Amino acid sequence: MNLTDIPLTTIDGAPTSLAAYDGKVILIVNVASRCGLAPQYEKLEKLQETYGDRGFTVIGFPSNQFLQELGSTDAIKEYCSTTWGVTFPMMDKVKVNGKSAHPLYTELTKTPDAAGKAGKVKWNFEKFVITPDGVVHRFRPTVEPDAPEIVGLIEASLPVH
Repeated sequence: MNLTDIPLTTIDGAPTSLAAYDGKVILIVNVASRCGLAPQYEKLEKLQETYGDRGFTVIGFPSNQFLQELGSTDAIKEYCSTTWGVTFPMMDKVKVNGKSAHPLYTELTKTPDAAGKAGKVKWNFEKFVITPDGVVHRFRPTVEPDAPEIVGLIEASLPVH
């Protein structure tokens, strides 16, 4: 299945897909407001500010799969904007594992991480970088958004300016 064909819904309820970000480097991350890793929002936003005008975007997918996300989309939006100043696109709440996992995550989790392990999302803030050529790279939750392996991949995949 082509990742760009999978229907998505923005946090505001509008239909979209990854096709809207065609040609960009995309960092997809499952987020959760009450997670101990939530400070990663700050580094995700910094990546957005640094590379957003060069063909890059972070896309946040709130998930309560690990019982750490706020209940309503309004609460999630308010938390993200007031606490972390999030400007990157946010999607509607999704499941990332199991039979009712969002189809995007069903596809993304087929990608192995640096240790060669594919399968379930381990925790909140697991990251998937999709380069403009459609290749998916997977980084587990404890890999910080500004880790050299993520920043290097983003920089190597952006158009030269």
